[in-house]
Amino acid sequence: MKYTPNLQKKYTEEIVPNLMKEFNYKSVMQAPKLEKIVINQGVGQAVADKKLIDVAIGEITMITGQKAVATLSKRDVSNFKLRKKMPIGVMVTLRKERMYEFLERLVSVALPRIRDFKGINYKLDGKGNYSLGITEQIIFPEIDIDKINKILGMNITFVTTAGTDEEGYALLREFGLPFKNIKRN
Repeated sequence: MKYTPNLQKKYTEEIVPNLMKEFNYKSVMQAPKLEKIVINQGVGQAVADKKLIDVAIGEITMITGQKAVATLSKRDVSNFKLRKKMPIGVMVTLRKERMYEFLERLVSVALPRIRDFKGINYKLDGKGNYSLGITEQIIFPEIDIDKINKILGMNITFVTTAGTDEEGYALLREFGLPFKNIKRN
């Protein structure tokens, strides 16, 4: 028997039927899917201190359960003492089971740990994808606060197959992302 994450089961058993009813889809294949989750972390201070990239890779790998890779600069910028192909960030792309597991931990454990949390903004990119900015990596329980030497933020991008923002919003809302209760026109 193959292991299936809870959110993946919830997607097939609850979310797809709800979306089919809400948007009057004729086929299950028309319902939008979550394709991947991309986590990016810019480490601009790595220009001066090379060890920061290794620390960031270790932290993102712990948070996601998948090995993160360093992102390299594309050009020289003399004002920032930046050379081409210098490591300046960290990224990881999650798909399938790992994606659902990360999303479940993000919604049920990490986001509620944010101080004065009132929900996330409703602002998609026009094609049904959503980017969420997190200011501190310490909201994830995998990170040991005592071993942190620098607080870094990260961007989490949810890539969906939705054609419109309404469909993408409905899909992410069904997955349990805590959007602020705002009235849309």
